[in-house]
Amino acid sequence: WAALLTLVVMEIVLGIDNLVFISILTNKLPEAQRPRARFIGMFGALALRVALLGSVFVIVSLKKPVIDLFGHGFSWRDLILLAGGVFLLYKATSEIIESTDGKRHEGSSGDKKPQKAIGGLASAVAQILLLDLVFSVDSILTAVGMTDHLPIMIVAVLIAVGLMFVASGPISAFIARHPSVVMLALGFLLMIGVMLIMEGFGQHVDKGYIYAAMAFAGFVEVLQTLRRKAGK
Repeated sequence: WAALLTLVVMEIVLGIDNLVFISILTNKLPEAQRPRARFIGMFGALALRVALLGSVFVIVSLKKPVIDLFGHGFSWRDLILLAGGVFLLYKATSEIIESTDGKRHEGSSGDKKPQKAIGGLASAVAQILLLDLVFSVDSILTAVGMTDHLPIMIVAVLIAVGLMFVASGPISAFIARHPSVVMLALGFLLMIGVMLIMEGFGQHVDKGYIYAAMAFAGFVEVLQTLRRKAGK
């Protein structure tokens, strides 16, 4: 029971990054498509985690070096983390640029709207599943290091992903109602991208420092929101 509780908490903490990414991407879609995209994203995360747990011996072997560059051995896990980190940096940077230069692609009118909606949904789902893979590998490797009981790991993943799915709607709605929070979330994704790249190069970074920094930034944003409401 202690192992199950610990794993559930750990899976939720490790899933915060994924949840923020899903919220940002789905909020760019038409409102009617957002629940479907969130469901596909969370179901993809669940399916990937369970599939990876089913091939636990293959997952453990991902830590073995497969290529040597500049005197450092890179495993498949390292390469996956590097690719995920670079993608997160690119995605967060492009979203920040789009937000600051005034380009808005939501709610466009005209004949191109249905095509954009379909293409937007497919693109969002593809990007969510790609990041699901990166976060799932890291999450499962951590779970394998904490317990050797496969049923406990599977139950922990089911509970954690279920809780995250329930929370995904309110979190997405909160981010949509508070545009300033979007920039905070994008900054969070930038930090996670840098952390993944450092992990890929073998430099372990305690996520607690990143979460503590973001929690403080979130607290400051709450104070700013209350100040703006008081001013109005």
